[in-house]
Amino acid sequence: MNEQIAQIGARMRELREILAISPGDAAANVGVGVEEYLNYESARADIPIGVLYGVAAHFGVDPTVLMTGDGPRMDEYAVVRDGHGIKVERYPGYSFSALAFNFKNRQMDPMIVTLNRTEEAELVSHSGQEFNFVLEGIIKVVLGAKEFTLDVGDCIYFNPAAPHGQRALTPTAKFLTVINE
Repeated sequence: MNEQIAQIGARMRELREILAISPGDAAANVGVGVEEYLNYESARADIPIGVLYGVAAHFGVDPTVLMTGDGPRMDEYAVVRDGHGIKVERYPGYSFSALAFNFKNRQMDPMIVTLNRTEEAELVSHSGQEFNFVLEGIIKVVLGAKEFTLDVGDCIYFNPAAPHGQRALTPTAKFLTVINE
């Protein structure tokens, strides 16, 4: 597992311990087993974005705190220059750049997702709503039992409680995702 995921897991463990929350309580709150949750904390498994947001909500912190160890500071606006979002490589071939990480109390999270792999996507689910807009390449979106092929300029808005995932159909694909949890 990459160093960034290890740091996120360590922050999860540290905050959980500071807040005196048991691994069982944390796991139950995000809907996973205790062993799976502990695998996230120890970086033995990739942390799905829905779990990251669920843990942050349960711990009463902004997801930025888990991703960076620092909290957002801006409350009127936040400007992120090209290439300066918080980059997280979830696993080889799937990375994202958080674009509103420094805005306090945000109600949505816009991110640029870069896909460099064409294997079937791991399906995840989370609360809220999600919007994907293709910027480069072609992506396949799996949403429950349905599959959608999206080209540059295409978009999809959906309920992310349904198991979903995206994969590149071209060597590289990028899309803007906006998640409201």
